[in-house]
Amino acid sequence: MSRRKRVRGLVFDVDGVLTDGTVSISSSGKESKRFSIQDGTAFVWCRMLGYELALVSGRASGATSIRAEELGIREVYQGIRDKLAQVTEWAGSKGFALEEILYMGDDHIDLPVFEAVGVSVAPANADPLVRASATHVTAARGGEGAVREALEWLLDGAGRLEEARGAYRERVTGVRESGS
Repeated sequence: MSRRKRVRGLVFDVDGVLTDGTVSISSSGKESKRFSIQDGTAFVWCRMLGYELALVSGRASGATSIRAEELGIREVYQGIRDKLAQVTEWAGSKGFALEEILYMGDDHIDLPVFEAVGVSVAPANADPLVRASATHVTAARGGEGAVREALEWLLDGAGRLEEARGAYRERVTGVRESGS
């Protein structure tokens, strides 16, 4: 069985993966980040297919918490320096082996997780060492649809991309397509 077919859990870094890696801070101290709506759609596809999702970030951010809530991602771990320990604990709580996890990250803090999981993905603008260590590198940059691209790649390799798209269209339109 291919590694992509074995994946049951999806874990993502935030800054540089779901965002472009920049943080805007106003003079009043308010922080803002930009997230891709297309990435959010792919998260919905995966939730509909039964994949478990988590975010693991080295930084704590209110913007991350708000976006995770919008996406229905309940397991959000922030301010985490030992990401491998957190991913290992999360996988164990779900009954998953690390080989059943896809992890997407962009910087050196993510490398220990890359070495342990079944599938590792880096966005195009990740650190060169991270890109070289990844199972797959997206053409898109972090915050610019890289997560969507990674999840389409995963679902295509698992033979579930059309299933995801069909289920989503049915959910949005209420119409089941013929042949689905």
